[in-house]
Amino acid sequence: MKIREAVKEDMPQVLELIKELAVFEKEPDAVEISVADLEREGFGENPLFTCFVAESENGIVGAALIYFRFSTWKGRTLHLEDLIVQESERGKGIGEALYKEVMQFAYDRGLKRVAWDVLDWNTGAIRFYERSGADILKTWRVVHMDEKGLKNYIEKSSVK
Repeated sequence: MKIREAVKEDMPQVLELIKELAVFEKEPDAVEISVADLEREGFGENPLFTCFVAESENGIVGAALIYFRFSTWKGRTLHLEDLIVQESERGKGIGEALYKEVMQFAYDRGLKRVAWDVLDWNTGAIRFYERSGADILKTWRVVHMDEKGLKNYIEKSSVK
């Protein structure tokens, strides 16, 4: 198994991993993104993300998708959007290898923070992150505004 930076041609397999993650996270119908979206947004003139893949003789069996953020306290930081390992390949160190690649990427660039979300019921991931030295913040809440909420808010708050 080797970890490498993804190329555009990997996006069909990366999308399959994203869909598998959605099933694992009990949101099987939530994925709206397409291969074309991933190719355009990750490999266009101004790429919005970087993706690392874990490749074995079985093809791509894991992925980590990251992008830069800006913190008013820390400056440039990194967000780990997803770290995915195919269910049949879990427990083989693939997730840890992808995680290390992400942390090395941040460290090599002198970043002061890597942030990500983890579901409160994903105890295996939480234990792994805590063992690695990451802090699981108990006092912060993740806030999302979905497409419908955004539309409703803008329509209600717009001056007509």
